[in-house]
Order: sequence, then C-alpha cells, then structure tokens
Amino acid sequence: MQSIPMTVLGAIALEAELLKLKDVERPRIVEDIATARAHGDLKENAEYHAAKEEQSFCEGRIKEIESKLSCMQVIDVSRLNQDGRCVFGTTITLMNIDDDNEITYQIVGEDEADIALNKISCHSPIAAALMGNEEGDEVTVKAPAGDIQYEILEVQYL
Repeated sequence: MQSIPMTVLGAIALEAELLKLKDVERPRIVEDIATARAHGDLKENAEYHAAKEEQSFCEGRIKEIESKLSCMQVIDVSRLNQDGRCVFGTTITLMNIDDDNEITYQIVGEDEADIALNKISCHSPIAAALMGNEEGDEVTVKAPAGDIQYEILEVQYL
C-alpha cells in the first residue's frame, strides 16, 4: 500500500476522530440500537434501521481511518531543510500577477485539505505547480478557467 503524506496536525486530528468514533459514537449507536429493538417489530422500525445504518457508516469510517493511520507518513515541516522551496507542509504566500491579489495556502494531505482554511491538497493543480519552486519564482497554475500566473512571495516552514 502506498504511504499517505500527512502533517503532524493532520495526524493528530485523524487520531482524535478515531478515538471519538470508538469511545463516544460507537457506544451511543449500540445504545440507540438497543433502545429501538425494545420498541418491538424490527421490520417496520425506522429507528432501528436508521441506527443500524449509522452503525454501518461509523464502522466504515473507523476502518478507513485505521487503514490510513497504518500507512501514513507524518511529515513535520519544521524539521525539513528550510531552503526556501515549496514542499509538502509549507505555507506559501502568492501574488496573482494579473490583479496583485495575495493569497496564502498550506500544502497538506488529501484528508487535511480544506479550502475554507486555505489548506490545499498536495495533489491539487496549485500544489503541483508550486512544488519545487522557491520565493521569487513565477509559476503558472493550469486552472479550469484558464492559466493563472502567480509569484511566490514567501515560503514558511511552520
């Protein structure tokens, strides 16, 4: 199985989710199933079927997280060779060359990506264009709406 890159914070968040699913959600769902069972006929018991479906989703997510944790490669960006290059985990400030707007992104693993928090997947077009470049470089991002030119203003190893 291929290793899954993840930042330290991403690994902590995934482990916390697994712990919550096992210690909080799983027991609650078992209790919901028992309560629904006590209501009688299971064939027409919507509460029972909903709880069993929720149990299935919970168990599936637990297996998925355990699988990811077993093959994840935690990358502590603060311990990397800080040579100014864009690599996994770095936080990069860009300036759109066309309109001078600035934006900052952190390159993270797929499970950590959240555009609302400016965390982009290492497999995204923007990350692919940035990887290996350094401060002062100009990069072209192949976006669905067309090519976008950025200048890399700063690379941080946080």
